Amino acid sequence: MSTSKQATAASSNTTSSSSSQAHETANRVAEKAVEYGQDAATHYVKEPARDLLTLAKEYAKDHPDVAACWAFAAGIVVGWKLKP
Repeated sequence: MSTSKQATAASSNTTSSSSSQAHETANRVAEKAVEYGQDAATHYVKEPARDLLTLAKEYAKDHPDVAACWAFAAGIVVGWKLKP
């Protein structure tokens, strides 16, 4: 009986060891995924949005009449859609 208890304890320790190892690996992968996601959000969302706003401002400075027409048309459409 004592050998079966020892075998059970040894297999339990092996399972516990592999379980803790898997848990540590999962935590490392999750941390890297969060880090990659934050980097991607900074690069792919914030920077292009800034670039688009910069381009729109430059276009409006170069072509104020066209920009005014677009702003007027956008206001008409938004007002039409918000009408109750």
